[in-house]
Amino acid sequence: MASQQQNREELEERARLGETVIPGGTGGKSLEAQQHLAEGRSRGGQTRKQQLGSEGYQEMGTKGGQTRKEQMGREGYQEMGRKGGLSTMDKSGEQRAAEEGIDIDESKFRND
Repeated sequence: MASQQQNREELEERARLGETVIPGGTGGKSLEAQQHLAEGRSRGGQTRKQQLGSEGYQEMGTKGGQTRKEQMGREGYQEMGRKGGLSTMDKSGEQRAAEEGIDIDESKFRND
């Protein structure tokens, strides 16, 4: 069984190679950087929710989803949902799809 130190070192190495190892840490080039990014993004979302109120925040998310659906088209949006639905805490939807032989047609992800 791997120790916490070994696990942390593995995560640090994966982060250095460009993999997102902390949910919300996209773009961080180290484990610590990803942790800080995730924390800041979470705090930003909570602040916005307080500003708009729960209903306003929910409406903002709905409008964002509708806008993205219009940008990608119905098929692309559905395909993106399939990919996202496969994701877990430790694997992306793309990784799971590859492992399980599920075809995700990213050509449907059009951007007009």
